[in-house]
Order: sequence, then structure tokens, then C-alpha cells
Amino acid sequence: MKRILVILMSLLLTAPLLTSCGGQTGLQDGYYTAQASEYNFGWKEYITILVKGGSIISVEYNAENASGFIKSWDNAYMQTMLHTNGTYPNEYTRYYASQLLEGQGEGSIDAITGASSSHGTFQALAQAVLEQARRGDSSIVLVDTAH
Repeated sequence: MKRILVILMSLLLTAPLLTSCGGQTGLQDGYYTAQASEYNFGWKEYITILVKGGSIISVEYNAENASGFIKSWDNAYMQTMLHTNGTYPNEYTRYYASQLLEGQGEGSIDAITGASSSHGTFQALAQAVLEQARRGDSSIVLVDTAH
């Protein structure tokens, strides 16, 4: 019985040390953002992640115009892109973000047909935001996403 208590106490005392090291991915807790350094066709794409317990628990990927309007909210743009490309911002931004969340930055991100330019931008931004999270640097990093 004493042996079990000693093992349990050891686990309780070392558990905080294990979780404070940023988990397996080496990501430090906090909010991190990577943003395109320039507007592309009037939009500046960005990724914001929330890391807690060393794991990514939230990913937002989107774009905004100079007035701060979010691309996924633009219904006219959505209709035009859907009819010409077969996809639209609210679909592919959520898809790419969910892949980053599910893979925790370790897996590859599959491209969606019709959103290949955004796929390339997403990959560049994801790499930058993950590096920020590894360093624990919560400043917004600007990324040259020109293709």
C-alpha cells in the first residue's frame, strides 16, 4: 500500500513539470499570429492559433481587407468564387485550419482544388506561426507570401 502511495505522489509531483515543457510539439502556451506582409487581390491572409498545454486548441485562418472586413463574410465574393473555382473562402479556410488543428502542425495540409494559391499562403503562414509558438513569441510575424 505504501508503495502505491509513493508512486501516486511521485506522479502528482512530476505531472506539472511534464506539462509545463510545452508538450510533445514544443509549443508554448499562448496566442500566436502570422500575417501576410502584403495584400493580395485586396486581401491580407492571417493565421491565429491558441496553444494550451502544449497543444493547438484553436486555429483561425482568414483574410481581411484594408477596412478590416473578413473575406469569409463577403457573400458576393463567395458566390463569384464558388461559380468560377468550385470552392469559396468560408469552405477552404475552415478546411485548412482544421487540418492544422488535427495534425498539430506535424502533418501535411492537403490542398483544395480551386484554392491552391491560398494553400501555398496557408502553408507559409502555418510554418511561421508554429515557429512563433515554439519560441513563445506572441508578436505578430509578417510573412512574405508572394508566389
